[in-house]
Amino acid sequence: MQPPLELVIEAGIVGLPNVGKSTLFNALTAAGALAANYPFATIEPNVGVVPVPDGRLERIHAHIATEKVIPAALRLVDIAGIVKGASTGEGMGNKFLSHIRNVDAVLHVVRCFEDPDITHVDGAVDPIRDIETIELELLLADIEAVDNALPKAQRAAKSGDKETKARVSMLEKAKQLLDAEKPLRLLEPTPDEAKEAKAFGFLTAKPVLYVCNVDEEALPEGVNEHVRKVQARAEERGGETVSVCAKLEAELAELDEGDRAEMLEAVGLGEPALAPLARAAYRLLGLSSYFTAGPMEIRAWTIPAGATGPQAAGVIHTDFEKAFIRAEVYGVDDLEAHGNEKAIREKGKLRIEGKDYVVQDGDVCHFLTSA
Repeated sequence: MQPPLELVIEAGIVGLPNVGKSTLFNALTAAGALAANYPFATIEPNVGVVPVPDGRLERIHAHIATEKVIPAALRLVDIAGIVKGASTGEGMGNKFLSHIRNVDAVLHVVRCFEDPDITHVDGAVDPIRDIETIELELLLADIEAVDNALPKAQRAAKSGDKETKARVSMLEKAKQLLDAEKPLRLLEPTPDEAKEAKAFGFLTAKPVLYVCNVDEEALPEGVNEHVRKVQARAEERGGETVSVCAKLEAELAELDEGDRAEMLEAVGLGEPALAPLARAAYRLLGLSSYFTAGPMEIRAWTIPAGATGPQAAGVIHTDFEKAFIRAEVYGVDDLEAHGNEKAIREKGKLRIEGKDYVVQDGDVCHFLTSA
């Protein structure tokens, strides 16, 4: 059973040509299909849904018998390679831009390896230059969108409509940032302005995770001179990086479980790249997971960090949010300490939480609703 797509976080993989972007996409989606017990895999030529690895699911399964275990999911979109001039239609141009507008986060693959057999589009490996090339194209696309929308919004705002006034205010703030060559991630909108900004799907407003594609020589730490430069840039801008070896991941995806584990051990890695990449994407987006567990399924559900009990229940079914009465909650550690839910209840470790409870990452929840 595949989770409803509305519960799947979508991340767009971008990068210059020949940085390993599509190799990584193919490896992650193939590995995802092998790791899951339901049909995750490529669902379109450039779209794949992969499970978010979470060892807590198996810890729960060790104590609760169930028919299936369902992890949270990450939807990956392999966006066409970006070239200089993409914002004005060069290369895939507007097609790639429209794909980015629809994703929740951007996974920016940066080439951090040397290989004379793989030509770099700009002649030499320079990850900072590559990052700046792509970020400039995204910035130029946002400038064009704001410059086109602002005069129309200003004319419409003369009617005094509240929503249009919020749109004008947001666009004016956005223009100030963009004219200073700053991304719209730095925009500080009011709630009304934020609603207007979301409708535009600005490219530089998307949170970005820099994915450093390294060679095997940089493993297991995943650090070399190129990576350090990317890490420094990300740190300056409050971003995050993760290192992967796309070539190795492609090889791992073709192996069975035993051989994969052996190869990972040989290069000093404890897990395939999908795991740290998915965790980093969740941190980037401010997400967490809670679990439901029973004889039919043990399942991870994705929620924004800070979600209340009713909001978390609403992820399962929208009716559950309004019909929420209370939640019965315990932790994975409680389950391991006492062996089963019956013992947890008898030991007084099962918590009864109301509508104001903020669901914590790793909670195991049973919701009582009137629905």
